[in-house]
Amino acid sequence: MASRVIDVPLSVLDLAPVAAGASAGEALRHTTELARRADELGYHRFWVAEHHNMPAIASSAPAVLIAHLAAHTTDIRLGSGGVMLPNHAPLVVAEQFGTLEALHPGRIDLGIGRAPGTDQVTALALRRTMEGLSAEGFPRELNDLMGYFDETASGRITATPGRGQRPAVWLLGSSGFSAQLAGALGLPFSFAHHFSAQHTLPALALYRQSFRPSRWLERPYAMVAVNAVCAESDERAEWLAGPAGLSFLRLRSGRLEPLASPDEAAAYPYTEFEREFLAQRRQGQASGSPETVRRQLGELLDSTGADELMVTTMVYDVADRVRSFELIATEVAGGLRR
Repeated sequence: MASRVIDVPLSVLDLAPVAAGASAGEALRHTTELARRADELGYHRFWVAEHHNMPAIASSAPAVLIAHLAAHTTDIRLGSGGVMLPNHAPLVVAEQFGTLEALHPGRIDLGIGRAPGTDQVTALALRRTMEGLSAEGFPRELNDLMGYFDETASGRITATPGRGQRPAVWLLGSSGFSAQLAGALGLPFSFAHHFSAQHTLPALALYRQSFRPSRWLERPYAMVAVNAVCAESDERAEWLAGPAGLSFLRLRSGRLEPLASPDEAAAYPYTEFEREFLAQRRQGQASGSPETVRRQLGELLDSTGADELMVTTMVYDVADRVRSFELIATEVAGGLRR
């Protein structure tokens, strides 16, 4: 039933949101605070995502941030959701995450994506060449990356750390391409339902249909990332969720600004089209009291058959962000289990 207590592992995706009037340093300290609390509550993993040229997001260097978070937590898995592979040389990614795995064995996830995580001008600044901007070389680059972790591989280049120190590798996606590739390679797959909900079910079906057992995974394992804001009432959760919606509208129009306050978001003069657009975007996500969020996440699990849910919560105040995860852990999931 959709009203069931959530019984799959729950994880966290955090973007280190930069609130209006705050600094990137404050945002990163708030992410650290959230990671510590998520660890205490029993969330399974805590991922940060690579974005560039976005003043509202401070998680531009996942490997650096993961190292910091791993040093300030004890049990929770840390990882990238994800590293955008076309932005980087595969050898560099292998050495960075090989270092993380060597320092924190068994706790590191390497989620890989093929999108730039930014606009085309910034992507060119990152890559310094027009090659790779279409991500057509992604399968080859992924193969090179996996090879650097393989302790049985022979070659002139040895990733140190890296070789024999492979983190758990995931493919991330918001469409069918990575779903099919993850299935063909026998890798776990994480789908970005939080911003591509209309493609969730087709992508998961492709992943499961194309899955081939591998030395890493015997059967398909799918995680779904979902927006969730949980508060004491539906009304307060809707108020807290306002800044994320406004931020998304501004991003679509090329306005790169820090995260607005709930009051600013509530006072914004939305057009009828914008209201309808945001209402559609909220469909399939979770926002409300614990009872409402439990029902919504249960419905998502029923429709997707996900093996794990990854919750992302973009709200203005870190106390509200932490409180949302506390309510989900204790009242929606009935207390998290490792």
